[in-house]
This record gives sequence, C-alpha cells and structure tokens, in this order.
Amino acid sequence: MNTLKQHIKTNSYERFYLLYGNEAYLKRFYKNKLKAGILGDNDEMNFTYAEGKDIECNEMIHIAETMPFFSDKRLILIENSGWFKNQSQFADYIKEMPETTYVVFVENEVDKRNRLYKAVKDLGYISELNGLDEKSLKMWVVSLLQRENKKITDGTLTYFLNKVGTNLDNIQSEIDKLVSYCYEREVITEEDIKAVCSEQITGKMFQMLDAIALKNQKQALVMYYDLLTLREKPMTILYLLNRHINLIMQCKALLSKRISNAEIASKLGVPPFAVAKYAAQARNFTEETLKKSLILGTEIEEHVKTGRLIDQIGVELLIIKTIIS
Repeated sequence: MNTLKQHIKTNSYERFYLLYGNEAYLKRFYKNKLKAGILGDNDEMNFTYAEGKDIECNEMIHIAETMPFFSDKRLILIENSGWFKNQSQFADYIKEMPETTYVVFVENEVDKRNRLYKAVKDLGYISELNGLDEKSLKMWVVSLLQRENKKITDGTLTYFLNKVGTNLDNIQSEIDKLVSYCYEREVITEEDIKAVCSEQITGKMFQMLDAIALKNQKQALVMYYDLLTLREKPMTILYLLNRHINLIMQCKALLSKRISNAEIASKLGVPPFAVAKYAAQARNFTEETLKKSLILGTEIEEHVKTGRLIDQIGVELLIIKTIIS
C-alpha cells in the first residue's frame, strides 16, 4: 500500500494495477485516486468502466486499442471480472497493449497462479487491500474525528474498535453517529459509544469463543441468545462460527511456524488489526479441539440443510460440544 501511496503522491503511475482484498473502502478509495491521478478529474471521454463476469474481453481489447482523445492516456477500469480466477486472453494481450492505455483491475479474490495475475505483476503493480494495521487504523479514526473537532483517548478508541469492528465503511458510519450524538461536546467517551454504536457480529463471535475457551457454557449461550434477539439467523451464526473456528485453527498453525502477523493477515484474508485477537484465541484451544469443532460444525450444517436438525438447536449443540471436548 505504501508503494501505491507513493505513485499517487509523485504522480508517477504504472500502466497496470490490480487492487484486491476484502476491504471495500480501501479498494474504492484507491481506484478513485488512480482514476483522478491518471486521467484527471473531468476526463470522461478517455475513461471506460466495466463490471461483472459477463465483460466481453474482445470489447475491452477494442477499447484499449483506441487512441486517447485530446490526451496522452486512456484508462480502463475493470471490476469484479473474475479474470484472475479463470483463464482470459487478456493475459497475453496486455503485453502488446498500446502504451497510451492504462488498466486498473479491482477484484475481491484472485488466484496467484493465474496467468493474468502474473502478467500484471510483471508489468504493473498489485496491492492486496485487506485492512489497516492497528496503528494506521487508530490514526485514521482520529483523523476522522479531528475533522469534526472531536477527540478520543487511546483507551476509548480501543473500546470503540473492539465494539464496531475493523470494516472501514462501518467505522465511518459509526463515527458519523457519534459526531451527531456528541455535537455539543469535544471528547468522545465510552458511554457515548455504548449509547449509539452498534456492536458487530464479529465482535460477538470473539466474545462467544472466549466464553467457550473458558468452558463457560452459560455465558456462551447467553451471547448466542443475544445474537438471536438481534434477529441474526441461526444459519448465519453457524456459518460465522465455523469460519471463526477455521481462522483460529489456521492462525494457530501459522504461529507455530513463526510467521509475522502481517503475513498471517495476508494468508487469512483478515485485517492486520484482527490477527492479535485470533492469535490470543488460538492459544486458548488445542488443535484437536478446533479440528473436532470444525468437523462437527460442518456436520451440523449438513443436518440442518437436509432437515434432520433444527437450526437453532444445531448451533447450541456446536457450542456445548466444543466446550466439553
């Protein structure tokens, strides 16, 4: 990401970019910055946007071959094409593309063995955008508050992030709520956060797994019933619980290899800020318990989908059996 920032700062751009990862805010931010930097704010004549898995490759090639109009650059922005997980003739074409044409790809997932991925890596720049590390995330939140003449202590900021999660779009929304709620006061407090901010289901999952690790069945089930009260569907909770357990198990395996948190974040596809939480929970479970829970969770999902088990009871069963395993 630092390289991407440097390109924008110096107004010196590669001809090909791939932005991918699960942080929608960062992908949106940088694709807009690249567009403005490469073309300028008002040059729509030399800009083409295409989205979705039905993009015609030959059409994009035809556009790429077109000389820019009263400019020295043409930009094509291709989003969610799926070309980085499937074969595409674009992989061969970009090696011969006119030097006046620039292409920015934006994707959720990629296969690094893909030919187009390798071509963009050789000829341009690739940035994986899964979130910010803890320091950068806190600085970003503080900057949002400073624009509104608001302040927050580090302890309160940590409480805020633990409650609302690390998704940048969601953080922006919760900051807007806090600023409106505290319009007459300068300092944001924990009481303000408790009053107006919505706790994300991911945070509840961490709390539930903490209770399970401590073998506190009552507390774990209370957290589950709280989620049901908030109208979360049992199957959604089951999916997230299975995913959470899988991430903890992967994190535990990577930690044993002494891999850095930044690399773990990249491999797991989670924000760097969240790795410390997964690492802490990984220490609370044995590998055997995690494997058994993951297998059980998969079996319960199958039983629910085939009508052999009620969804709400299935999740309760997973929680209880994980605690006693």
